[in-house]
Amino acid sequence: MASQYYQEMQESFKNNSKSREFPAHTAKVHSVAWSCDGRRLASGSFDKTASVFVLEKDRLVKENNYRGHGDSVDQLCWHPTNPDLFVTASGDKTIRIWDVRTTKCIATVNTKGENINICWSPDGQTIAVGNKDDVVTFIDAKTHRSKAEEQFKFEVNEISWNNDNDMFFLTNGNGCINILSYPELKPIQSINAHPSNCICIKFDPTGKYFATGSADALVSLWDVEELVCVRCFSRLDWPVRTLSFSHDGKMLASASEDHFIDIAEVETGEKLWEVQCDSPTFTVAWHPKRPLLAYACDDKEGKYDNNREAGTVKLFGLPNDS
Repeated sequence: MASQYYQEMQESFKNNSKSREFPAHTAKVHSVAWSCDGRRLASGSFDKTASVFVLEKDRLVKENNYRGHGDSVDQLCWHPTNPDLFVTASGDKTIRIWDVRTTKCIATVNTKGENINICWSPDGQTIAVGNKDDVVTFIDAKTHRSKAEEQFKFEVNEISWNNDNDMFFLTNGNGCINILSYPELKPIQSINAHPSNCICIKFDPTGKYFATGSADALVSLWDVEELVCVRCFSRLDWPVRTLSFSHDGKMLASASEDHFIDIAEVETGEKLWEVQCDSPTFTVAWHPKRPLLAYACDDKEGKYDNNREAGTVKLFGLPNDS
């Protein structure tokens, strides 16, 4: 029997199944993220810039473009409770903190390598950044100085704190999830999660689960307390690149080089919906308050055709008549 939630969301997506494209950059978009209040969406791109949009009713209005990085902006994230601050990680060996009120970079922090992953701690005090040499640096968000640095002996992919801020998680190239105590950074556990490269990790807003996506095309759902795998989602055929939980923790979006985004009901694993895409999708992010999904796809065939903007961001979940 389909749950009431399942039926309600199916009905909702039938009436709000429109995806809309918004020009954001001159090249491929690597990362999209919503501010904690859901008023703004930020995107980071291969064109070395970040863009910020304001969500007005059912459209994104570009507010600003943030320049300064000397290389691709590979990942970005917002402050967990301050909707005006976000941070970008770039291949130029810096991270930059930006304030949307002044539209300026309020801090540039030099790091040791080309940065590919970034996350902000739930208490807002620390920014962790991972680079291509598998070094994770912990930066004090107030003083902008490095507090700790860890060199790992394996390929570090995505990084994240748990919601309680007392554990730090990494996914690695051997298919494992490594868990460290925080702030001590002592190894607690290494979980063999997947037979191949474990790529991405996300915690649900309720703190009950986290999900990992792997090169084996599987998404696995884990109980945070027990650290056991509760279920797997297997509708994708390609390595899972990106994951996002909805604001209520009840839906999980996952995407890959498959030409659709899978939206699953977390508690049953059932497919709620799929969002059709015309090329691989590398970043997805649910809105923090409503069933609205931001995402960005690869440029079709890697070639820019003049009829469509390269570097667009898209919204799914808009009313069909909008």
